[in-house]
Amino acid sequence: MSTENQHYPHLFTPLDLGFTSLKNRVVMGSMHTGLEDRFWQFPKMAAYFAERAKGGVGLMITGGYSPNRSGWLYPGASTFNSRLDVYNHRKVTKAVHAEGGKICLQILHAGRYAYHPLSKTASTSQAPINPFKARALSTRGVASTVKDFAHTAWLAQKAGYDGVEIMGSEGYLINQFLAPATNKRKDRYGGSPENRRRFAVEIVQAARKKVGPNFIIVFRLSMIDLIPDGCTREEVLDLAREIEAAGATLINTGIGWHEARVPTIVTSVPRAAFSEATAAVKKVVNIPVIASNRINMPDIAENILASGQADMVSMARPMLADSEWVNKAATNRSDEINTCIACNQACLDHTFQMKRASCLVNPRACHETELIFKTASKTKKVAVIGAGPAGLSFATAAADCGHEVHLFDQADKIGGQFNLAKTIPGKEEFDETLRYFGKKIALSGVKLKLNHRVEKAELLSGGYDDVIVATGVSPRALNIPGIDHPKVVSYIDVLKGNVTVGQRVALIGAGGIGFDVAEYLAHDPSTALPQSVSSWSAEWGIDQHTAERGGLVAGKPEPSLRQIYLLQRKTTALGKDLGKTSGWVHRATLKNKGVDMLAGCSYDRIDDDGLHINQDGVQRVLDVDHVVICAGQEPLRELYNPDAEQSGNSALRYHLIGGANIASELDAKRAIREGAELAASL
Repeated sequence: MSTENQHYPHLFTPLDLGFTSLKNRVVMGSMHTGLEDRFWQFPKMAAYFAERAKGGVGLMITGGYSPNRSGWLYPGASTFNSRLDVYNHRKVTKAVHAEGGKICLQILHAGRYAYHPLSKTASTSQAPINPFKARALSTRGVASTVKDFAHTAWLAQKAGYDGVEIMGSEGYLINQFLAPATNKRKDRYGGSPENRRRFAVEIVQAARKKVGPNFIIVFRLSMIDLIPDGCTREEVLDLAREIEAAGATLINTGIGWHEARVPTIVTSVPRAAFSEATAAVKKVVNIPVIASNRINMPDIAENILASGQADMVSMARPMLADSEWVNKAATNRSDEINTCIACNQACLDHTFQMKRASCLVNPRACHETELIFKTASKTKKVAVIGAGPAGLSFATAAADCGHEVHLFDQADKIGGQFNLAKTIPGKEEFDETLRYFGKKIALSGVKLKLNHRVEKAELLSGGYDDVIVATGVSPRALNIPGIDHPKVVSYIDVLKGNVTVGQRVALIGAGGIGFDVAEYLAHDPSTALPQSVSSWSAEWGIDQHTAERGGLVAGKPEPSLRQIYLLQRKTTALGKDLGKTSGWVHRATLKNKGVDMLAGCSYDRIDDDGLHINQDGVQRVLDVDHVVICAGQEPLRELYNPDAEQSGNSALRYHLIGGANIASELDAKRAIREGAELAASL
């Protein structure tokens, strides 16, 4: 790529590391995908990384590999501590190098985050997110672990990796030694800040000695812990200086521990929210520093580099969303980037459920050898009814395969339910997906017809080979006395702005829709969206400049604009079934805003007095101005006609995808995947 890129000159300036050079300033950050854990998955992992190397990434970092068994993320998880593993890893490095890329292996010891009884940590303790208590490493055990890290680095070098990343952040083992919260040791590895960082420094020193000078060593440094009794800013800066002196090539940014009660990567976190923490470290070291967290578009990355906050930018999930991110940015095609919306639904949520990761907006991610789009041997004429996520996914993929695709929607714009989602505070990123699909429609040749309600006769006479019914859902009518009262409104009308909701409101249904509507109604519309970094930080109690341990100060959440009751029939905690890595953020947000969340409710009736409910045998009346129905959907299938026949001898085939197929809960991840899979199989 040109070193004189006119669009993003800093992003595409090569970086000279002395013994090697990186072709641009983009790092594909580490993300555990599940492909690392079984040797028979290495060919799939090789294809996954090779596709991103071909996409132009300057340096890639694998998911974490443990240097020993005590550091497993869970029993049998990814480990690299034997010469026998070198052969499998060479499949990955050869595939990457064949595409002109560079790749580092991340070495990660889970410490007390290890989900098994063999876990070891700095001092005997149990993480609040883990049922297992970890035992303290002995002094001899610490020395042995240092050797294990260095040995894995050496094995990585033998396997053809260009370097390693030593995982010293996110609350894993090295971070557990650094923070007073988890290090209560009395030996030379505990007590003073110098002693607490000794373990990290010795690992870098030992790794450098083992691999020699011409090998990249990245240290992932926790620049702000976001936990009580975490490290101070000065302790972080002192560690950075010592890590540089110990032989690190690059310092990467880590933000927050997994147990932190502050969101760091979900979609409501402002873009580049933590770049100030990176900038502080860059000022005190001479080696390149990498910024990370919520950097998803080239203009954001370029600004970080141009302002001198970092030397490189790390993006993990954005490279899941679009393997061609770098090439598109380099050729001024940023409007074609399939942007990561930070939903976590198919990546991190899958990882924490021990499933293979993928991406909501790109179901090919980590499935490159299985979900393959080929030019069709026979061009078909296809009608797609509904331009929501499922219809958009199918239509654009099928057109790329060479089919003649006609996409219809009775609305005046594409997007379906995503047009509602993007109105929710903190979900503004969903608009990026609609921008991407809009551009994709234009490029792929999909024939789009909006403001058009399709009739069955039109489908029968249109000469189509296949009809894809992606018409989504309609709200299910609830059987509650008074459901037709003027107080009762649909969540659709609320989010579309068709009704003016009063100051007291009850929401029936506490699934994803109910939580979204609660956040929408709690928000003051006079407040700018998306939130600025400063206002968001104040709300969550983050101060990137403070000397307070962990970077935490008292949060100042904005109160709710309305009195809101969020209700469900189930007796379980509200939001229990929301995403593993983002659900707690939604629950905390509503709690901070004073939303009254009620479980185990039966709905007796709705009348002029409000919503009459029974909770735990106690009857009460919620004196509300409006009752918003956020519960229950039906698949919208009126155009589904599987027995229809075209004129002639061939049968007109109908297919259901998205909400029209399954409407139990709105699920964009499944909808987009179904659309892509059907297009590949057509």
